[in-house]
Amino acid sequence: MERDSKIGGTILIQRVPKKIRQRGIIIGRLPAGEKNCITDVVDVRVGHVTLDHSLGEGEYACTGVTAILPHGGNLFQQKVVGASYVLNGFGKTTGLVQVDELGLIESPIMLTNTFAVPAVTQGALEFMLESNPEIGDTTGTINLVVGECNDSRLNSIRKLPIEPKHAIECIQKASTDVAAEGAVGAGKGMICFGYKGGIGSSSRVVGDFTIGCLVLSNFGRKEEFQSEHYSVEEQSAVPTYPKPADGSIMIVLATDAPLSSRQLKRVAKRCGIGLGRTGSHFSNGSGDVVIAFSTSNKILHFKEDSLETRVLLRDDHPIMNDLFQGATEVTEEAILNSLSQAVTTEGRMGNIAYAYPFE
Repeated sequence: MERDSKIGGTILIQRVPKKIRQRGIIIGRLPAGEKNCITDVVDVRVGHVTLDHSLGEGEYACTGVTAILPHGGNLFQQKVVGASYVLNGFGKTTGLVQVDELGLIESPIMLTNTFAVPAVTQGALEFMLESNPEIGDTTGTINLVVGECNDSRLNSIRKLPIEPKHAIECIQKASTDVAAEGAVGAGKGMICFGYKGGIGSSSRVVGDFTIGCLVLSNFGRKEEFQSEHYSVEEQSAVPTYPKPADGSIMIVLATDAPLSSRQLKRVAKRCGIGLGRTGSHFSNGSGDVVIAFSTSNKILHFKEDSLETRVLLRDDHPIMNDLFQGATEVTEEAILNSLSQAVTTEGRMGNIAYAYPFE
C-alpha cells in the first residue's frame, strides 16, 4: 500500500509502515508473542501523546511522550520488581538510583525528549498524587521513572513544547492494545542510523513466560547499520540525516517471569547484545539505558507483616538462558520495528528525516 506525502515541497510516495516480520525478516529462534509487542506481557499498558504542529518562524513541535505501565492497578500501592542497567551513561533520567537500591518500580515509566524530563516528571507526579492522597502525607514520597533521548534535529527542543498535562494524558490513554510504533509519542522526532526512528516493540514466548521490549531509538550513523544481516539492500537515492548526533536509546524490558531485581539486571544486560547486533557500539555521547521489570510479584506498599514470600526462578534453570536469549532478540527486533514503522518526517527549520527504504 502507498500514500502521497508532501515533504519539503516535494511529493513523496510513502508506503504504509509494517512490522519487520511483515517484510520477511525474522529475528532469532524464539516464537514471538501474539501481538509481538511489550503488551503481550499480561496487563502491561502503553500510551502515547504526539505533538506535531508549527510554533511559528520555522520552529516546530515534533516530539511527544510515551508511558509504559507495568499493570493497570495502583502502581504505588502494588509495586513491581524492577532494575536498570546503564550501557553508556550520557543520558538524563530520573528515579534509577532508587530503582537499583530498592529493586522496585512504583510509577509509570515515562519516555520523552531531553528537555521535557522536568515537565513529564511533574505530570506523572501530579497523576500519582491525585491517585494516592497519602503520598507525602501519611506515608513516604514516590519515586518517578523518566527516560529521554535528544530529538533536537526535528523538534524545537528549546521551546519546551511538552507540558505536564501531556504526561497525564499519556498515562490516561495507556492500554493493553498493540502499541503504535515509529514516529509516535516520544519517538516523533527521533532519528536512528540517519533515518527516521522512534518507538519499536517486540515480544517472545519463553516456556511458560513472556518477555517484551519497547525501545525509543535515536542513535547511530548510516554506515554503522548492519543492513546486510537483514538482507536489506541500501538505496543511495534516499538520503539519511547528514549529521546525526551520537544519539541514545531507551530500552524498557518487561516479563512475567518471577525474577528478583538482581536477576532482572542480569537479563537487562543482554539487551546490549541485541543493540550491538544492529550496529551500535554505545558511542561516547550516547545514553543507552535499560529499565526492566517483572509483573509476577506485586509488592504491597501497606503491609504490617515483617516477612513476605516470593516465588523466584532458580539461576541455574535452563529457562534463565532462554530469557537471556529472549532479551537479546526482542531488543534487536524492536529497534528494527522502530525503523520499519517510521515514516518520513519534517520538523524544525525544514529538517527532514527520511524513512528507511526497506522497499
